[in-house]
Amino acid sequence: MRQGSSAVYAKVSSSKDRVLDLKGTIILLILCVSWGINQVAIKVAISEIPPLQQASVRSITAALLILVWLKIRGKPIFEKDGSLKWGLFIGLLFSFEFMLIYWGLSYTNASRSVIFMYLMPFFTAIGVHFFIPGDRLRPIQVLGLCCAFAGVVAAFSEALGFPTKEMLFGDLLVALGAVFWATITVTIKATPLQQTIPAKVLLYQLGMSALLLPIVSLVTGEAIPIRISPTAICCLIYQGVWVAFITYLAFFWLVHHYRVSRISSFLFLTPIFGVLSGAIFLSEPISNLLLLALLFVCFGVYLVNSSNSDKK
Repeated sequence: MRQGSSAVYAKVSSSKDRVLDLKGTIILLILCVSWGINQVAIKVAISEIPPLQQASVRSITAALLILVWLKIRGKPIFEKDGSLKWGLFIGLLFSFEFMLIYWGLSYTNASRSVIFMYLMPFFTAIGVHFFIPGDRLRPIQVLGLCCAFAGVVAAFSEALGFPTKEMLFGDLLVALGAVFWATITVTIKATPLQQTIPAKVLLYQLGMSALLLPIVSLVTGEAIPIRISPTAICCLIYQGVWVAFITYLAFFWLVHHYRVSRISSFLFLTPIFGVLSGAIFLSEPISNLLLLALLFVCFGVYLVNSSNSDKK
């Protein structure tokens, strides 16, 4: 991104940006709960359907639904609005993000990956600082991010242990995935994509990943499932229809209308809800440390989004 162009689009969109209100907060909480449950859906289906194939089906399903959505609403898909090159750029990043995460999971464990994946808000804050001047965080808000991240680390602290070289390599890959995730968010806010409807922004990402992920799945030798149970099919429907279509569309609507630094802080709740979902649906144990972690995350999110932290 060029500094000049990003500053122009940040200035143009500043009138739409605002701190999170009750509506935005409720939507974000629903998204975090949904994405936490999604971790369970992936885990349940993974014994029958390899991860990249799940991601491929999810992207293809959601991309088709977005096309139908745009058609019903009468929105032009191929209109020349200056978003094509940036759309293809975030589409590539979106695809590489998932490739890195799933590749990283083959070297490190899921609990460790959660910690490194949720470095994303910090990377977002760095990008915002350089490319979206109107959304820079103040020291108290940076403290809030650190507090929320400390909660995530506390929740998964048992997984840190003494890593092997392979695990550290996997951690690095997942962290790079978090960098790509943050880059997508900042790019949307600091380029002509800010003026593009959220559905089209999402279509760029889903369309590109729908093309690339199946190829990567084949190249990496993922086995094609012969028989899929009704439970696994329900997990795929949840991922494709609810998560990738509805919640992702809602997320990019939020990115268009609210400050991304505030939005990203809420994402620390996702892994916590993931653990809670595992306890509810898979009877996995909940420790007292998890409850303490939830308090840390909530307090950190409060610091980032409190009205006092936005006063000059």
